[in-house]
Amino acid sequence: MVLTLKHAMQPERNADDVARGRFVSGLRGFILNDLAHDLRAAYDTRVAPRFALAHGRPPSSSAEVHKAMRSDPAFRIYSACRVQAQKMVWNSVTPVVRREQAAIEGAAAAVGSAARVALDPDLTMPRNVDGLEIHLMPGSYTGPGAYPLAQGAVYDQGLAIFSMGLMGENLDDIGLSMAHYIRHAFPQFAPRAILDVGCTIGHNTLPWKQAYKAAEVHAVDVAAPVLRYGAARAALQGADILFHQMNAERLDFPDASFDLVFTSMFLHELSKQSRLAFFKEAYRLLRPQGLLLNMELPPNSDMDPFDGFYLDWDCYYNQEPYYKGFRDEDLRALTRAGGFQDGDYLQFVTPSLGIYGPDAIVTAATASPLDVNDETTGRLATGVKWFGFGAWKRT
Repeated sequence: MVLTLKHAMQPERNADDVARGRFVSGLRGFILNDLAHDLRAAYDTRVAPRFALAHGRPPSSSAEVHKAMRSDPAFRIYSACRVQAQKMVWNSVTPVVRREQAAIEGAAAAVGSAARVALDPDLTMPRNVDGLEIHLMPGSYTGPGAYPLAQGAVYDQGLAIFSMGLMGENLDDIGLSMAHYIRHAFPQFAPRAILDVGCTIGHNTLPWKQAYKAAEVHAVDVAAPVLRYGAARAALQGADILFHQMNAERLDFPDASFDLVFTSMFLHELSKQSRLAFFKEAYRLLRPQGLLLNMELPPNSDMDPFDGFYLDWDCYYNQEPYYKGFRDEDLRALTRAGGFQDGDYLQFVTPSLGIYGPDAIVTAATASPLDVNDETTGRLATGVKWFGFGAWKRT
């Protein structure tokens, strides 16, 4: 069932809009659960045995699984359906956003200066943002949209359908789950200043303000449309957050400005060079005893080859070319190259707050933090769990 967002930027949808959204969301659920199950069965019964017969061993990497699966009809059906469903997500919401322009802009105008956003008209847009239609989203994060807030609204509405209700009533389940985990795993940690980098519309920024109410919270992205929309969206939910248009490789804040630097589903959209530059910036910006925390896809090194192949799909077919390169990276080495010490590395899996409830997260916060290879980890399907990693800056 498609999720109806609970905030005041939600446009009015007629019966056709609702039906269209329900259909697309239901189709995605069928693909990511039923067809995904068929894909695994095809691998176990046909593809893996055929590979083992030819090579004398099972596939040892996600790349080998991908190559072996490409000619199988289950993979072809799954991929064709998933690509078309992804395009249908955006096609289902763009007409609504265009039609409801007056209402969306009116809601944003009503909050006035409470929508705190600092834009930089001279910022050079990275090619990975304006040169790609990421997630097959027409115009990506920057446009051209029908009006200045349009791409933010399209992303918000599209993500609600895309996520099939698994990301919470305001698409904030990742932030809520991560914040709940950190509060229970590290009860003495009380950040006074928090930065969310690659925030898009700030849907996972707000939970940090809710978790640490006294903290000053800032959010950064390069795309003006999502920042304008996100600032109004946050203000309408009563959250005092300052949004900034900045490049993650060169963040315009003084050294030691923050106690927590956070990202969610951001690093896999950066090149290897850009990721390293961001990690160095995060280290510079953190105060002693501060934390860099990234919610991301689990690395291939910690996954079964089939599960790694399944998560790598987006790299090849969903216009996310850096996706697999990130998942193949050594995360400890990345944090070390950014300036952090190996002994301060952090990695864990937390259950989704919305699906499993707070008690499950409390339990996870006291469990083994390195156990990653669960087929639901990072997979947007029934039973999703979120992967987190990062490091402390001790001095």
